[in-house]
Amino acid sequence: MLLINLKETDTIDKALKKYKKKFEKTGVIKQLRERQQFTKPSIKRRKQVIKAKYKEQQNSSSK
Repeated sequence: MLLINLKETDTIDKALKKYKKKFEKTGVIKQLRERQQFTKPSIKRRKQVIKAKYKEQQNSSSK
């Protein structure tokens, strides 16, 4: 359960914005999307390696 601390001067819009931000940080939606289809562990590792190489390339070219 998410708890949002509000001041008496806060509007409903601000409360919704805080709620959405907190909900997004929990990662529930991301987890649901990942569970919709199965990906093999080898493919997950391959994607991680490709992402790491890309990040390393970006870091080395920016220096």
